[in-house]
Amino acid sequence: MTQTTLAGPGHQPGEPGRADKPGSSDGLQAGLKNRHLSMIAIGGVIGAGLFVGSGAGIAAAGPAILLSYALVGLMVVFVMRMLGEMAAARPSSGSFSAYADHALGRWAGFSIGWLYWFFWVVVLAVEATAGAKILEGWVPGVPQWAWALIVMVVLTATNLVSVSSYGEFEFWFAGIKVVAIAAFVVVGLLAVFGLLPGSDNPGSGLAHLTDSGGFFPHGPGAILTGVLMVVFSFMGSEIVTLAAGESENPQRAVQKATNSVIWRIAVFYLGSIFIVLTLLPWNDASILKDGSYVAALNSIGIPHAGQVMDVIVLTAVLSCLNSGLYTASRMAFSLGERGDAPKAFARTNKRGVPRAAILSSVVFGFVAVFFNYQWPDTVFQFLLNSSGAVALFVWLVICFTQLRMRGIILRESPEKLVVRMWLFPYLTWATIAMISFVLVYMLTDDSGREQVLLSLLVAAIVVAISLVRDVRQRRSGAAAVSADASADA
Repeated sequence: MTQTTLAGPGHQPGEPGRADKPGSSDGLQAGLKNRHLSMIAIGGVIGAGLFVGSGAGIAAAGPAILLSYALVGLMVVFVMRMLGEMAAARPSSGSFSAYADHALGRWAGFSIGWLYWFFWVVVLAVEATAGAKILEGWVPGVPQWAWALIVMVVLTATNLVSVSSYGEFEFWFAGIKVVAIAAFVVVGLLAVFGLLPGSDNPGSGLAHLTDSGGFFPHGPGAILTGVLMVVFSFMGSEIVTLAAGESENPQRAVQKATNSVIWRIAVFYLGSIFIVLTLLPWNDASILKDGSYVAALNSIGIPHAGQVMDVIVLTAVLSCLNSGLYTASRMAFSLGERGDAPKAFARTNKRGVPRAAILSSVVFGFVAVFFNYQWPDTVFQFLLNSSGAVALFVWLVICFTQLRMRGIILRESPEKLVVRMWLFPYLTWATIAMISFVLVYMLTDDSGREQVLLSLLVAAIVVAISLVRDVRQRRSGAAAVSADASADA
């Protein structure tokens, strides 16, 4: 097993925070195989939100929700291209946080790193609760809180064993999601055009896209409403750039993931939602009642569609939990490595596992789960809303970081610029404008407004902490230099 280059940008071999000796116990190790990275990349864009939340988006925008998914998908493609450019040149366990640290300043890396960690810790609680609800329905004798505990403990143990065990679990979780959606698209297409033997669906072709009030039943403005409802189901695409740091060939893994993100979004998001909208009228009551995918499967005549989808959703939930714990722990590791978190977070055992970073992340996850059961409408709702816009903040920081990092990479190691953002810097600025527009538009939406304002509040607190910390460090450094000068005199 070889050791990987995992220090943040700007670090050189031999500096503190780096493990350069093969087999040393103070650095991450290359435990992820190419097949792990490939499936993490493919499955990373398929969250439980796609299966569970798409019905509400369809009800809000009608068939025009396809344009909402396309707009957000385009935004994610651009962001991933920018991130891929930086990650291919400088693989790091801290990914965009480490790049922001180097390009924008310590305050930026500190702030976005902790905000991202906070986001995934809250996600752990959401997904654990969602999985527990499904499992309780299957085995009602075990209370929901016990299922949440069991799921969290099992996946924590998986992450603690080794990074390869995380990769193996994620390989199969993501594989099930990919196969399920691919089968859904193929079977659905056959049913749409009346080619599926024994289908209960009349096979009306593309008629349902316009036969219930047209393609824009709520007007073109509903596209933006749809954007707000689907944007967060894309979060997770960036995980592969963190995981690439623990692979045998990080540059190749990032290149493949970046180049394939377009077809992944086209097939899994646009393709599957297109199937739902062509199998059923957008205003069919079953889409909201049963969920869009279950309703579509029922229209074809697939037996036990609800139970089949429960298995797939549970898989998506476990996958999200598994990746969320991995991502939170690696971000904590990177923050510890850069001195922005307790030093213990940057220590790994002989298997290259950052045990303290994993356990601290899961402890906060357990606390969030407790809040969800104890105070779901107050404390936990605050946590949800205050992390709601973090995804957009992360993407915005990636854009601004890439604007600076392109020049740094060209100056220091131009041969590593193997992935390039298209039409730089124009598309980067266009993406910044798109993300900013979504954030501003959220302020006009009742539910979105609270998320943006609370997320901004939390972000302001974290940034303030980082700035105060920087001032103190500079003062202590100046005091140390002054003391040394006095001693020399």
